[in-house]
Amino acid sequence: MDFRKLAVAAASAVALCGWSGVAGAGQYDGITINILTRPGPVIAGAVSQHGKEFEKLTGAKIIVNEVPYAEIFPKVQQDWSTGTNSIDVAVFAAGWGVELAAAGLLENLDPYIAKDGKIDLQDIAPYFREFAQKIGGHTMVIQVDGDFQMVYYRKDILEKNNLQPPKTWDDYLAIAKAINGQDMSGDGKPGYGSCIFKKRNAQSYFAVQTIASTIVQTQGTAQGFQFENATMKPLVNNAGWKKAFELYKETSKYGPPEELNMDIGDTRALFKSGRCGLLIEWGDPGPLQLEDDAKVIKNKLYATNVGSKEVLDRKTGKLVPVSKESAPNAIDGINYAPFSAFGGWGGAVNAKSDPKVKQAAYDFLSFMSQKEQSNVDVTLGWTGFNPYRLSQLKSTDLWVKSGMDEGLAKNYMGAINDALNNPNMSSDLKIPGAQQYTAVVLDTELARYMAGEITVDEALKNIEAGWEKITRDFGRDEQIKQMALAVGPAK
Repeated sequence: MDFRKLAVAAASAVALCGWSGVAGAGQYDGITINILTRPGPVIAGAVSQHGKEFEKLTGAKIIVNEVPYAEIFPKVQQDWSTGTNSIDVAVFAAGWGVELAAAGLLENLDPYIAKDGKIDLQDIAPYFREFAQKIGGHTMVIQVDGDFQMVYYRKDILEKNNLQPPKTWDDYLAIAKAINGQDMSGDGKPGYGSCIFKKRNAQSYFAVQTIASTIVQTQGTAQGFQFENATMKPLVNNAGWKKAFELYKETSKYGPPEELNMDIGDTRALFKSGRCGLLIEWGDPGPLQLEDDAKVIKNKLYATNVGSKEVLDRKTGKLVPVSKESAPNAIDGINYAPFSAFGGWGGAVNAKSDPKVKQAAYDFLSFMSQKEQSNVDVTLGWTGFNPYRLSQLKSTDLWVKSGMDEGLAKNYMGAINDALNNPNMSSDLKIPGAQQYTAVVLDTELARYMAGEITVDEALKNIEAGWEKITRDFGRDEQIKQMALAVGPAK
């Protein structure tokens, strides 16, 4: 265990000594909580570590079951809908809970929160507290993570090449091309201009949405960029998404040759070794660069939000230059729409679990989310947890204490707060079928396009047809209603 893992253990030990939540010593003797999430060490590692601490505190037994990312939602849905109920807690994307809640499979956590004096919900940033955690006005998920995708760039490499940080996706490609092949790690090996994990059946479909949102969404969060929210007609088979797909593919020219088979862990190992000039990622690279195996990039990997100077005119289906009319939220002629990709990992409780197990499960989720634990977790890249509490976002103190220099801490916090506070922030889907729309249909057709099996036009047409089918299966009127509940009335 490195010194940063020891830090979270020490912080948790302090928290255990000061624990004054609902549970007490020995209260959950004989209670077993089965949890399902993605494989560790990211996410599952931190859940397991806090599980051991909770066991010592309460007597409960925590069992963390790990399955590949693509299997999490189907496994939970099958387990809970068929009455198998071998899983008590699912730690997954906050947006996936809507479908389970509609089927009556999620426990309403409001009564538990009412008795909990430690969770401090008001410290959770409004977007994550009101959007990610709540379904139908009730808190059904306890957030342990906050997610936005941003662009990261090697500040030292750009300065060496007299290049400015990218503001647009065209800038991204130009920089990637200019620095591709340079020795960025000091070991004589050529580096890569861009590193983006693009493996199918993983999480690669988020990055293309991070690009598309800046071209397609211009009128604020409620507008959305995947559907015409008033009709739930797919908004994917158009010039905006086509440009996003083509930009995404263009990045491969400056990436590792095996990029199509790289998952998130592969690209993280690569940029930590110093061989990546640019990348699209969640908040993790900020603290990951402080780990012992990332010394070559420590305090050199900066974050920024990237936008587009062209946006989709929804009436004509064509791209038009950014203007006050076409993109009223634009800044200096660039339309930004920071994408809350995934929405953050959160924990939901099986409504059919034994009442004592449900109380213990809630107490464990509360324990993980409380400031004493989460304000340390988010500063440690290996946990996979990113900032979502106001106490984590309001100052650089936590981050400087974790090892960032002041300049990087200001940059990192600035990029995340810029995203969170942007009126044109784009939201991940939070409607029934959310996992099918993107993790299945979008992921499949994007992978086929990237592999050269189909053209971009065929990919977008197939996605449009696939999304239409899912909408019909769930009921168009119900999906329109759910979309309005998620992001507000359609504009």
